[in-house]
Amino acid sequence: MPSVLVLDDLAQEGLDKLEAASGVTYEVRTGLKGEQLKAALNEFDGAICRSGVKLTPDVIEGNTRLKAVVRAGVGTDNIDKPSCTRAGIVVMNTPAGNTISTAEHAIALMLAMSRNVAPAYQSLIEGRWDRKKFMGTQVAGKTLGVVGLGRIGQAVASRARALEMDLVGYDPFMSADHAKSLGIELVEKVDDMLPRVDYLTVHTPLTDETRGMISDAQLEVIKPGARLINCARGGIYDEAALVRGLESGKLAGVALDVYPDEPCTESPLFGMPGVVCTPHLGASTEEAQTQVAVEAVELLTAFLTTGAIRCAVNAAALDPKTIASLKGYINVAHRLGCLAEGLTPSGVGSCRIIYRGELAGRDTKILNAAFAVGLLEHAMGDEVNLINAESLLTERGIQLVTETASQQGAFRSSMTVDVATGEASHSLSATLLGEDMPRLVQIDGYRLEAFLDGCLIIFTHKDVPGIIGSIGTVLGQHGVNIAQMAVGRNKPGGDAIGVLNVDGEVPADGLDAIRGLEAISSARVVKLPAAGVMPAWL
Repeated sequence: MPSVLVLDDLAQEGLDKLEAASGVTYEVRTGLKGEQLKAALNEFDGAICRSGVKLTPDVIEGNTRLKAVVRAGVGTDNIDKPSCTRAGIVVMNTPAGNTISTAEHAIALMLAMSRNVAPAYQSLIEGRWDRKKFMGTQVAGKTLGVVGLGRIGQAVASRARALEMDLVGYDPFMSADHAKSLGIELVEKVDDMLPRVDYLTVHTPLTDETRGMISDAQLEVIKPGARLINCARGGIYDEAALVRGLESGKLAGVALDVYPDEPCTESPLFGMPGVVCTPHLGASTEEAQTQVAVEAVELLTAFLTTGAIRCAVNAAALDPKTIASLKGYINVAHRLGCLAEGLTPSGVGSCRIIYRGELAGRDTKILNAAFAVGLLEHAMGDEVNLINAESLLTERGIQLVTETASQQGAFRSSMTVDVATGEASHSLSATLLGEDMPRLVQIDGYRLEAFLDGCLIIFTHKDVPGIIGSIGTVLGQHGVNIAQMAVGRNKPGGDAIGVLNVDGEVPADGLDAIRGLEAISSARVVKLPAAGVMPAWL
């Protein structure tokens, strides 16, 4: 029975949903760190966290049980995704749960900054009535720059438009036409909008590209009197540069909800005129906390009980219907990977997969991963799975590229794998007969039809009379029975390749005897899963 570990405080509605989940158990253990956290993660199949716990490489390393982590919220900065990917752990988040709350908070900070709400209230607490001191500015008719036009960025833009603001936006993945339909003028670079904006808000992850996005160089060109808002991730704005911008008068205000290091109780910005700050309250509404908790539980229980992957940040999204519809070809891809590894046991430099026919129109990411698992699992065993296989290939300098060809060729669907080593290469093609009969239909340019299961003897030879009989005699002498046989040749009497499916093991001296036959050029034994046996992870 799958088990779930809750690592941070979770809304009661989420815990109630876990309690009601059929076939799933759970425990709540908050405040874990270091070795205690590492040990706990190895006791459960899935985990749910918020931003409190830190899943760093040292607590992930060596984990052999955990299959998925769900962040109840959007940001996954507290989860080391490369380490999780390498360990085969799916990392998911709940991107929709706090969209409205965060967007509303960005607007609230913008308005509070514009109308000096915080210092005006403080003056009343201190017994002063300073109406003239707190002259503000209205937002209607002003230009808001929005960096990052995902769910939250679009929600902010929608609300700003209702406040009669003009909108300029930047997002490398949005088309100008779509932005126009949202009432947003799209620019090619962030710097292009800076001379025009009265307000700037950012809604992007913290990456190497976004870290320090607004620093001294940007403040040189930004419109004098601009006001900046950040409800996304601390570090996107260079805080030291913001201090200098406020001191020089280039910036009229700064509103922050997030900080490079949290919790943050000391900052040179705190107390400066024109500044309003909150302690990471973007998602802190009752509605958001409930929604992200419930969504996190739904994502994790669906994954643990059906294999469905949604909202993953380190793996392709998969649903049970997709897996079911491609199950036969997932099996084919995995077996091709095993076969490629058996033919090239070391030194693989690159792999190319070509999908033909109807398969070319499908989402083949899972097939790429299944092939990669087959290629690596002999050497790496249970360490490799659908989530980490391609990452492990990359770590080893093995390039995997894919191509598609819509023409069917000899089969309605097929896939070809070209594997290159430093000195040689192999080309393998396979298809699926019916729903569950993988077949090898090409090897190194020779067409044939061989069963893609069990113990295979693959041999190259001259197409001369008696060769199959000679091999059969050798195998008979060693007590090995031939189950199936396929031969491909370039022309009568020319070069040929043969594939024998045999029952049981082929002893080393038996293989040596086959290699010693006069017409045989090479012979190798490759072990594939038995017929009808699916990978455990499938």
